Amino acid sequence: MIGALPSTAAATPADDAAHLLLVDDDRRIRALMSRYLMGRGYRVTTAVDALDARVHLKSLSFDLIVLDVMMPGENGFEFAAALRQESQVPILMLTARSDARDRVRGLELGADDYLVKPFEPEELSLRIASILRRSAPRDEAPPRMAVRFGRFIFHVARGELREGDDIVRLTERERIMLKLLAQSAGAPVSREALAGDIDAGSERTIDVQVNRLRRKIERDPANPQFLQTVRGAGYRLIVER
Repeated sequence: MIGALPSTAAATPADDAAHLLLVDDDRRIRALMSRYLMGRGYRVTTAVDALDARVHLKSLSFDLIVLDVMMPGENGFEFAAALRQESQVPILMLTARSDARDRVRGLELGADDYLVKPFEPEELSLRIASILRRSAPRDEAPPRMAVRFGRFIFHVARGELREGDDIVRLTERERIMLKLLAQSAGAPVSREALAGDIDAGSERTIDVQVNRLRRKIERDPANPQFLQTVRGAGYRLIVER
């Protein structure tokens, strides 16, 4: 559990190592997570609350934010919602709440993954590595390709969604899902494929991700024209041929 982190060599992380921002009001947990993750080769900056995190975000660039939900003042849910208005930096939310509704709420607000306290440090490290792996740019991009549906055009190679001349902001998970759907071009994509290597937890989790994406591309998300449910098979994206 987080209270019994194993000792890790205090090596100095490389200059190009992934930079993590840990936001948690518990001083002991911040110190333990920071020491453990630095021992795993990450650069780590800590913040005591949302206000402190904003100060760091103004001057530093981060590859991932580990964000506690229960904080005084602006809580993690509120901070994640505000952050998603201006940034798509991956977010791993931490909480002592095990209620599925809280997990769903975090994902709806744009979190990439969700970890319930207490947790094993190795699981924290694996979750972080998984998110960073999914969000890392590919050295060899596939041939440039785009699909069109309604007012939107999605450039698969660079993961860019446009509505006319405007870029539609996507979370990293939404971008990955849209790539899979676009490359299938009308054929169903299973929930398992859309979940990838994230801990989906339940079909409800995947449905939340899909519904969030629908709100960005559908006039009526309750009656989707483009991102359709295929009963028993998953989802498909209806594109122009």
